[in-house]
Amino acid sequence: MSGRWAAAAAPPSLLQVLLALHCGVVFLQCSAASAMSGDVSALMAFKRAIIEDPHSVLSDWTDADGNACDWHGVICSAPQGSVISLKLSNSSLKGFIAPELGRLNFLQELYLDQNLFFGTIPRQIGSLRNLRVLDLSVNRLTGPIPSELGGLSSVSVINFHSNGLTGKIPSELGKLQNLVELRLDRNRLKGSIPGSNTGSFSPTSNIGSTAHNGLCPSHRLYVGDFSYNFLVGKIPPCLKYLPRSSFQGNCFQDEYSTQQRALQICISGSTGQRGGINGSKHPVHKHERMQQPTWLLVLEIATGVLLVVFVITGIVTASRSCKLKPSIRISSWNRSKSWSDEITLLIDSDMLKSLPKLSRQELEVACEDFSNIIGSSPETVVYKGTMKDGPEVSVISLCAFEGHWTSHHELFYQNKVIDVARLNHENIAKFLGYCRESDPFSRMLVFEYASNGTLFEHLHYGEGAQLSWLRRMKIAIGIAQGLRYLHTELQPPFAISELNSNSVYVTEDFTPKLVDFECWKMMFSKHEKAPSHFNSKGSFPGHGDSAEDKHADIQGNTYAFGVILLEIISGRLPYCKDKGYLVDWATKFLQQPEEIGKLVDPELSSVRTEDLAVLCSVVSRCIDPDPSKRPSMQIITGVLENGIDLSAAAILKESSLAWAELALAL
Repeated sequence: MSGRWAAAAAPPSLLQVLLALHCGVVFLQCSAASAMSGDVSALMAFKRAIIEDPHSVLSDWTDADGNACDWHGVICSAPQGSVISLKLSNSSLKGFIAPELGRLNFLQELYLDQNLFFGTIPRQIGSLRNLRVLDLSVNRLTGPIPSELGGLSSVSVINFHSNGLTGKIPSELGKLQNLVELRLDRNRLKGSIPGSNTGSFSPTSNIGSTAHNGLCPSHRLYVGDFSYNFLVGKIPPCLKYLPRSSFQGNCFQDEYSTQQRALQICISGSTGQRGGINGSKHPVHKHERMQQPTWLLVLEIATGVLLVVFVITGIVTASRSCKLKPSIRISSWNRSKSWSDEITLLIDSDMLKSLPKLSRQELEVACEDFSNIIGSSPETVVYKGTMKDGPEVSVISLCAFEGHWTSHHELFYQNKVIDVARLNHENIAKFLGYCRESDPFSRMLVFEYASNGTLFEHLHYGEGAQLSWLRRMKIAIGIAQGLRYLHTELQPPFAISELNSNSVYVTEDFTPKLVDFECWKMMFSKHEKAPSHFNSKGSFPGHGDSAEDKHADIQGNTYAFGVILLEIISGRLPYCKDKGYLVDWATKFLQQPEEIGKLVDPELSSVRTEDLAVLCSVVSRCIDPDPSKRPSMQIITGVLENGIDLSAAAILKESSLAWAELALAL
C-alpha cells in the first residue's frame, strides 16, 4: 500500500514534462490563431460597411492569408498577434461603422475621425474593455450616444465633435474613471449635463468615491468641450474649472455660461426639452444690457436718414432711366457689360422678387457659423440649421468663387431657384428660400429638413435595417406619389438629377421627402465646354432643353425608382464590389415568379406575399432595358396604390399585434 502511494507521489518523468509543454504551446498557438481569425472577420465586416473608398486605403484588406497585421491602418501586438490599433483618420471613407468592431477584444485605439461615416454609433463599441482612445470626430454620425460606452473602463479619450448626435449625454460616462478628454461639441445634444449640482472640484481633486453621479466622478477630466449643442439647465459645479468657452453656444441658464443661443432657437431646437427652459425668459448677459452713448445714438440716426435719402434718390434715378431705355433683346448682348448686366437681360426679375430671399447672415447664425455640415460634394456643401422662427432647414451652398462664376452659372442658378420654387407636394422637400449675395460671394438654396435621415441609412445600416414591411410600403408609395407629381402633374415636368435612396429623406413618421441636391454637377461639369449661347430659360443645350431630353430624364427616374424598390425589398446595396449590381442579382428571381421570395431581406418579418408580387411586377417594368417600355409614374403609382392596401382594416387582418406597428408607421 505504501509502495503505491510512493509511486503516485513520484515526480513526473521528462516525457510527461515535454508532453505538457507541447500541449501548452499548441493551445497558445490555437488561441492566437482563433483570436486573429476573429479579428479578421470583424475587420472584413467593417470593410463591407464601407460604401466609398476613393483613395483605396482598404485595397489591401483581404482575408486570403488570414492575417490582418499587414493591412493599411492596422497595428497588431505582434506580427501575427491581436489587433490593438485601427487608424483610418482623414481617409475619405464613406459608410457605416460596423457593429462587428465590438469583437476586437484587444483593441486599444480606434481613430475613424475626419471621414464620411453616417448612421449611429454601434452600442457594441462599449464592450471594448481595453480601448483607450475613441475618436469618431468630424463625421456625419447621428442618433444618441450609446449608454453602453460606460463600459469602456480603460478609455482616456472620447472625441465625438462635429457630428449630428442627438439625445442626452448618458450619465454612464461618469463611470469612466480614466477619462481625461471628452469632446462632444458641435452636435445636437439636448437635456442637461449629468452631474452633481453640489460641491466643486478641480482636475487635481482626489475623489475617493466612485458613486454613479453623472460626469462628476470624472475627476481626471482635463479637456471637456460641450459647446454648440442644445444643452439646458445649469452647468454642474464640478465642471466649472473648465474654460467658459467649453459651454458656449448652448441654452444654459447659468451665470458661468457665455454666448448662449437665442431663446427662439433654444425652444425650437430643444423639442421635448422645454421643461429645461421652465418657461422663463432667456437670461440677458451684462454686455447685452449696456446702453449706447447718446452721441453714438444720434450718429446712427443721422446715418440712417442719409442712407434712406440716398436709396430713394437711386430708385427714382433708376426708374427714370428704365423708362427712357428701349426694350433690349437677348441677341443684342454688349460684350463690355459685366455678367450681372447680362443676367438682368435674361432673367425675369419679377419672378425672383416673388420668392423668399434670405440673408447670408441669418443663415450663418442658423447653421452655427456654417459648422453643422451634414453633406458635401465637389459642387456643394449641405448644412443643417435652425431658423429664428423655429423650423429646421437644409442649406445647400454652391462651392464657387466669384472669379470663376460666369454668366452661364448665374443663369443656371437663378432658373434652378425658379424651378424648385414651383414644387409643392407632401413628398417633395419644401423650398423655403434662396440666398444670393456678392460680399462675401454666396449662392445658396434653403429647404425644409427631414429629421430622420435618408432612406439609404435606414435600409443599409445596423438597427436601421429593422424597417418594418409596413413602413417600407408606406415609403415606396410615397416616393411613387412624389414622382407622379413631378412627372405628370407639373408643366413642364421635373426630373430629379440623381434619384437614389440617398436622395430620399424621411420624417419622424417615415414620410418620404424627395430632394435634388445633385443637379449642380451638370452646371459645373459643363463650364469648361460652355456654349456661346443659351436659350431664354438659361438651360444648357442638350440637358433638359428639348422634349426628348426631358423624357429621357424622366425615364431615367423610372429606372432609378425600380432600383430603390429593390433596395426596399432586399435591404441590399445597389452596388458593392463583392456582390456586383443589385439589378443583375435580382433579375434571375424576377423572371421566375415562384422565386421572388428569395429577394426579401432576411431580417424582415410579416411580409405580405400579395404586396411582394405587386412590387416585383412594378420593378420588372421599371428596369426594362428598353426605356420606351417603361410605364409612366402615373401608371406605376396607380398599380401600387391599388395593389398594396395600407388601410387599418387590411393590416389588422394580417396580425392581432399589427395595431402597434400601424400606430408607429402611420
